[in-house]
Amino acid sequence: MEETPKVIAHQIGGIQNDAFRFGLQGVKSDIVASHPLQSAYQSVSRTNELMKRQCMVNLYGTAFPLKMELDRQILSRFQRPPGAIPSSMLGLEAVTGDLDNFGFEDYLNDPRESETLRPSDMHHGMEVRLGLSKGPVCPSFI
Repeated sequence: MEETPKVIAHQIGGIQNDAFRFGLQGVKSDIVASHPLQSAYQSVSRTNELMKRQCMVNLYGTAFPLKMELDRQILSRFQRPPGAIPSSMLGLEAVTGDLDNFGFEDYLNDPRESETLRPSDMHHGMEVRLGLSKGPVCPSFI
């Protein structure tokens, strides 16, 4: 007799409708664009980044901005595994100059210290990073 494999079929990638893990799906977030002020801020920051890059090309040559971009890409991928201690991305902040920016998290509470934040599941976070599961690495607020 031929024995059939006892494997539970599960979906890897694609759309998953796991409301317990990813929360309820909302149509409004898919349709509505970001706030106009947020899109204006993103376009201004993108324009400033291009101007800084062009100034570096004019001052130091074409190799220096390429080296800076390579450093930025390397430092943006270097992170801690998901778990109790989040990645601070200090190296990336130093290279991009974000250490000098004073954001809302510096004078208001950090959103990760909120009472309504669900703790992150380390196993699910690693599944997302390895491409075995789909969804956010860390669930958001309750």
